[in-house]
Amino acid sequence: MSKQPHIAVSAEQVSEKVIVCGEPDRVNRIAVLLEQAELLADNREYRVMSGLYRGQRITVCSTGIGAPSAIIALEELAQCGARYMVRVGSAGALQANIGLGELIVAEAAVRDEGGSKAYVASEFPAVASHQLVAGMDAYLKQQRYPSHAGVVRSHDSFYTDGEDELCQYWNKHGVLGADMETSALFTVGRLRGLQVASILNNVVLYQQDVQDGVNQYVSADDIMMAGENMAAKAALYALTTQP
Repeated sequence: MSKQPHIAVSAEQVSEKVIVCGEPDRVNRIAVLLEQAELLADNREYRVMSGLYRGQRITVCSTGIGAPSAIIALEELAQCGARYMVRVGSAGALQANIGLGELIVAEAAVRDEGGSKAYVASEFPAVASHQLVAGMDAYLKQQRYPSHAGVVRSHDSFYTDGEDELCQYWNKHGVLGADMETSALFTVGRLRGLQVASILNNVVLYQQDVQDGVNQYVSADDIMMAGENMAAKAALYALTTQP
């Protein structure tokens, strides 16, 4: 069967259960948790690996940054037979009680990105798969790992003018954190009949300077790497407990 044009894999290489993440190198770090992990493709921002977790085949695919490239990955993975998908990503906190390395399980997302709006009007909700959310919540409770569940906001740039005012607005409305892909994945995934969830590792404290936060994340602090590892394990647990 022919390969997909961007993720560069074919249907027989992709499992029904998939983890997606932004950073290609994160694919490698997640693959460490798998048995018999192998690289399937590495094209543009899309690195795809596969392996076994609890005897089940799992595909891991990077999406790059932002809604458009994330949607491309979702669409092509869906065409290859993916049915369940969890984003293991990063976010900046919008609430002061969320510490670095703590996890946000997104139950729904504010659609402040443009990618999903090319598919359906803004009134259509971006909502996570209840089954996958429940699986991740259960795992994190078992591990007694600090986590928060609720609404996140996805947007197209964190360097816009007036970013502080935007963050304060969503803070007042109880939104937990911000990323750039979750709402697009929830929206398009639901339109395509997929079960989609998102678990986000907090890498920027609320009201911390964005550049300082990004630089701190690039330095790969142990606490944030621990958060990423726990997020991946929660995603794998949720995926492998699905029928």
